[in-house]
Amino acid sequence: MYFEVTMTYNTRARSEEAAKQKALKVAEKAISVRKIDDPLVSPCSIYKKLKFMSKSSKEIFIALALTTRNHVIKKEVISVGTLNASLFHPREVFQFAILNNAASIIVAHNHPSGKSDPSDEDIHGTHRLMEAGRIIGIDLLDHIIIGKDEYTSLKEIEMM
Repeated sequence: MYFEVTMTYNTRARSEEAAKQKALKVAEKAISVRKIDDPLVSPCSIYKKLKFMSKSSKEIFIALALTTRNHVIKKEVISVGTLNASLFHPREVFQFAILNNAASIIVAHNHPSGKSDPSDEDIHGTHRLMEAGRIIGIDLLDHIIIGKDEYTSLKEIEMM
């Protein structure tokens, strides 16, 4: 019995890790580290770099670590969720930011439904990230939600 439970757990953990690695590879192909003279300057420029996420059938939550001049240091898939949920915790987001010496971060996730309207969970999660960032000194600059042919910047709609 113990062996069966362990095998099931290990198989599930490997498949979740494989999904995360696959999403990261797709993200790496779509997002290149930008040149020093080409910072991320607007939600639209971020959307253009992350538009590939609109094709995913699962929610993908990505964080971008930025320099003080908004140049991308590194990007990472924080989580791969389900059809309508992406689980993320400030701990994982800011661990990534701290390990990459980020001055600030931008986060983004997709809505497989195609609509980019923020849910209550999106807004609540963003506020948790903002508070954690304030405490440790790494600003959350924006949270971009990507739909089929649209995006919503929580910064632009003044939800953060």
